[in-house]
Parts: sequence; C-alpha cells; structure tokens
Amino acid sequence: MDIKRTILIVALAIVSYVMVLKWNQDYGQAALPTQNAATAPALPDTARAASNSASADVPSANPESHSTELAPVAISKDLIRVKTDVLDLAIDPNGGDIAQLMLPKYPRRQDHPDIPFQLFDNGGERVYLAQSGLTGTNGPDARPSGRPLYATEQKSYQLADGQDQLVVDLKFSDNGVNYIKRFTLKRGEYDLTVSYLIDNQSSQAWSGNLFAQLKRDASSDPSSSTATGTATYLGAALWTSAEPYKKVSMKDIDKGNLKENVSGGWVAWLQHYFVTAWIPNKSDNNIVQTRKDSQGNYIIGFTGPTLNVAAGGKVETSTMLYAGPKIQSKLKELSPGLELTVDYGILWFIAQPIFWLLQHIHSLLGNWGWSIIVLTMLIKALFFPLSAASYRSMARMRAVAPKLASLKEQFGDDRQKMSQAMMELYKKEKINPLGGCLPILVQMPVFLSLYWVLLESVEMRQAPWMFWITDLSIKDPFFILPIIMGATMFIQQRLNPTPPDPMQAKVMKLMPIIFTFFFLWFPAGLVLYWVVNNVLSITQQWYITRSIEAASKKAAA
Repeated sequence: MDIKRTILIVALAIVSYVMVLKWNQDYGQAALPTQNAATAPALPDTARAASNSASADVPSANPESHSTELAPVAISKDLIRVKTDVLDLAIDPNGGDIAQLMLPKYPRRQDHPDIPFQLFDNGGERVYLAQSGLTGTNGPDARPSGRPLYATEQKSYQLADGQDQLVVDLKFSDNGVNYIKRFTLKRGEYDLTVSYLIDNQSSQAWSGNLFAQLKRDASSDPSSSTATGTATYLGAALWTSAEPYKKVSMKDIDKGNLKENVSGGWVAWLQHYFVTAWIPNKSDNNIVQTRKDSQGNYIIGFTGPTLNVAAGGKVETSTMLYAGPKIQSKLKELSPGLELTVDYGILWFIAQPIFWLLQHIHSLLGNWGWSIIVLTMLIKALFFPLSAASYRSMARMRAVAPKLASLKEQFGDDRQKMSQAMMELYKKEKINPLGGCLPILVQMPVFLSLYWVLLESVEMRQAPWMFWITDLSIKDPFFILPIIMGATMFIQQRLNPTPPDPMQAKVMKLMPIIFTFFFLWFPAGLVLYWVVNNVLSITQQWYITRSIEAASKKAAA
C-alpha cells in the first residue's frame, strides 16, 4: 500500500507540474502587438485621433477657468519620424505633440528583441501622449480654429554616426508672429528639450503661456510582467515643496481635479519600469493641474508664467521631457525627487541600501544572478550572530525532546500542569521557545524590500543569470527554483525540533508545500535569494545542532 501511494503521489506531482508549465506557456507572458509598432499605421482611426487632439486638450492660462470644448481638427497622418540611438519617436505636425515613442534598447519581450517597447501611442493599443504648446491670450494652441499645423524641412530625422545632438525644428506663422518649436535630442539620453522661439514681427504686443502635459487612457500597464496580480503603481505623480513625491492616481482624478502653484518641480506618469516626466525651469512658478477629458483620458500637466513679447521682439522658452527607464542616478540628476518614482514602498529605507549594495556587487561581477547570491551571503553574515543564537535554542530543544515526551506521559491531558512543567524545563535548560522565529522575523523586512527592488528596478528587467533563468525579474519558466526552495525548506524543517502540539506539527509539515506554491510566481531573483539563504541556514543549523548534541552526549557519558 505504501508503494502504491507513493507512486500515485509522484504521478500526481508530475501531472500537476506539466499542467502548470502548459498554463505558463499559454498565459504567463505579455501579449505582443498584432503588428510591429515600427510598421504599424501611425493613426489608424482618424475620427478618434481628431477627437483626442481637439483644442479641448489645451489648458487655460487662467487658473480660475477651465478648458472649453472647441471644434476638433483632424490630425495629420503624415507624422514626423525622429530617431536616435535610444529613442524612436513620431511628432504630429498638428500641435507638435509626441504621438509615438519607442525604446529600441528595451525589447517588449526577451524572445522578440526586434520589437521595441512602445511608451507613447495614439490610437494603436492605447492613448498615451506628450503634449506641449502655447496657450493664453495670443497662444497659437488656444485659437478657436484649432492647434497650429507645423511645417518641417523633412519628414524624417536620424542621429548620424559621430553626431552627438539632433535638432528638429517645426515652424508656424500666424498674424505676423513666427514660431519655431524645437526638439533637441542627444545621443544616449532619454531626456529631450522642447523649446519655443517666438519672433513677434506684428505691430501688437504678444502674450502667452507655455504648457506641457501627459495624457493617458485607463488601459492596463503593458510593462507589467507579474502573473500573481501584484502590480506596481500606474498613475500620475508630481513634485511639490511639501511632498517631493506625491501620487495622484486615476481614482483621485476621477474624484476631482488637482490644481496647485508649484515653483519648478516636475509632473510625471508612472508605470512598471518606465516613467515619463515634464520638467519645467526651476525658477518658473507654474500651475500644476490634473483633469479628465471628454474621451475619458487622464491629463496631468503644468502651465508656465505669462510670456510677454513686444512688437518686433523675440523670446525663447523651454521645458524638458524625460521618457524612458527608471534609472535612479539619471532621474536624480534631472530634478530633485524624480528618483523617487522608483517606488520601493514603505520599506524604501531598507530597499535603497540593498539596491545600492547590489549595484556595487554587480559592477564587480557583471551578472545580477551572482550578485544576488553574494548579496545573500553578506546579509547572512550580517545576521549570523542572531541566527546562531536561534539555532542553538532549537538544537537544545531537540536535545530535551525525550524529556518533553516524558512530561507528556507524566501529566497526560492536564494542559496546565504540562505547560508549567515545560516552562520550568525551558528555564532550567536556558531555552527560548520563541527563539526559532527570530531569524524569519528579522529576514521578512529584508525579504520584502528585496522583492520590491527586484520588481521595481529596471536594471533587473530581462537580466539573465545562467541556464534557463534568462530574466530574474519574472518567475522561473520551469519552476525549478521554487521546487528547490521547497526541498531546502523541508530539509531545514527536519533539523528543527518537532512541535509538541500534534496539530501544529501537521501544519508545519505542510508549510514547505504551501510556500512552494506561493513562490511559483515570484521573481526568479527573489526565489534565488531564498534558496541560497536556506542552504546557508541549513549548513549553519546542522553544524550548531551537531555540536550541541555531541556536547550533550559527552556530558551524559
């Protein structure tokens, strides 16, 4: 009977494993776009695009008023293509908005390196735009006839070999005022400068305000790769003098519009691994606001101070746009608090040092998997004295197990006397019955912090270790590491003393199975940390238990 039962259990485990693998193959990866974004139509739905680019997108320069619904103007499908080594974007000549933006250095999926991750989109999979313009009294974007239609010398621009900077000028003239909307991009940089050069050749003074905003629909995060339902923050954020990192979720915008006066700062839209942010001049006093348009899209942006240009005069104003990965060092350089968009949660004060240490280890080893292993060893060494004390306590409990069994026989079902006798025995043998819980309790904050480091740090995205582990930020595709983790947890449990309560003992036997199931969908890097930690704990616990048991036998002899 025992052999038959064992065979059935093994067969059931194999079938379950194969079923989970098949499910993971069918549903465990992010879907690819129906066609390559590089060859997809720029704006497949003209009517939708026209509505999305209506003048209602333009904020009012008056903080007391709101944008009005004006007649929509059809968007041109003749987009202006601009490409550098790290950015591939398309500018809509109607308004000069960035309608598409792809990141060639970041494939959408590791198994399709030819398909870049698309950040901005207008009418394809989602609506996500970076908009900017001139509003106010004479601003061309606030005209009743609609936003300006810019002209360019060519329809495509590309950063050439040996060229470090690419400048794209969009030109428009209206009522004697000449406008140049200039995009300046640099090699290797995800930030670009958007400048307005206003040449007032009219006989009247000119007045207007620079605005910049991010518009996104309520679609899901395309960069999210977790299968457990645990998702990073998707929504807006901004900097204020009171809060260097203030979240404004889509639910917050649904409840009401935010409007604040902010000096400098930034406004951003966050998603997993990537962030887009408008960064105005530090000295400007801006009106930051959120709202929702008639199409249900969410908008966060700023309107700058009033610009005045006398007749015959010229003025230039600019702002910066960052659209790319959440690289903390770069974000910190661009604007204070922008690095906080790498959101490690409430345990950020533990996660930040962990990431700092992990990054330095990686600079030496060049592999994030081995860096996690070395990090685990360093953390284990840090908590070695505490773990050693706990394991000594558990080893002593194993040594007094026969005495506990004798007490149970002596007092039978009298729980009160049994508890008193056990406490006296623990006191006599200098045993802390809760000592075994200390290593786990101490490690939990570190474990949770490392979880968010692996989940939020774009450096971990598609980072390989070795063999079948090609991406440490997602689950093990064959679930081998979680199974090894469960096995090490079972071995570690065998080294612990058996709980005196039969029900508690049964629950403890189930823990390796329960934890293995939970860890199936955890990032492989996190499971790797737990496996290495378990192996080190087993080695340490086995040595201490063996030493104490040998000393007990020697004393008894």
